[in-house]
Amino acid sequence: MKRYGLRTLVFCFALMIFGGSFLFAQQPPAEQQPANVAGKWTLYCKDPNGSTSSKFLELQQKGNVISGHFKGPNQSGGVEGTIDNQHLVVRTKTRDVLTFRGRVDGPRVEGVVQGNTYNGNFHDRGGTGSFQGERTN
Repeated sequence: MKRYGLRTLVFCFALMIFGGSFLFAQQPPAEQQPANVAGKWTLYCKDPNGSTSSKFLELQQKGNVISGHFKGPNQSGGVEGTIDNQHLVVRTKTRDVLTFRGRVDGPRVEGVVQGNTYNGNFHDRGGTGSFQGERTN
């Protein structure tokens, strides 16, 4: 009986050591850097009322935090936002707030997407519209 108990104990100990080292050897994948979106953008919009317009963003980026300036047909002001990998959200600091949500695409340089397109939807008090954006610098 003691021998069986000792074997079980040795087996469990060996399993903990080898199994534990296997668990520690696996590391989560490295966190992907957010896409580079700094620069000037032109957004070609289909507005909630069915008309079309061009809107302009000038974005600065510090890690995942976005700031900058917005200019539209009827208003202009600051912007704030976030970038998570390739998902960019930008909110205007204007009288009528617009929120742009979309995906940034472009070539990768050293693993980082160099955004040259930004496509998605936006909303304001009038409803939801869509946009196709391109970096202009």
